[in-house]
Amino acid sequence: MRPSQEPGLIERLGLSRDDVERAAWAVEPGGKKFEGAAGINRAMRELGPGWALVAALYGAPPFRWLENKYYARVARKRAWW
Repeated sequence: MRPSQEPGLIERLGLSRDDVERAAWAVEPGGKKFEGAAGINRAMRELGPGWALVAALYGAPPFRWLENKYYARVARKRAWW
């Protein structure tokens, strides 16, 4: 994990300041990008088998839909904190 404030990082990853202010991102070494809830779940897969199992639920449509909706709600309110 690296902070978006690292000089030049977001540009090297092909993201904009608006992108990283709007959502969390996970970017694989090959360049594949995951935004929002997908990014959080992608990062969780790296935390070990227990978290990877939880993140696997994101692959099921009802969980994906719920997580995306909840993430969008939290992200809209993030600027208030």
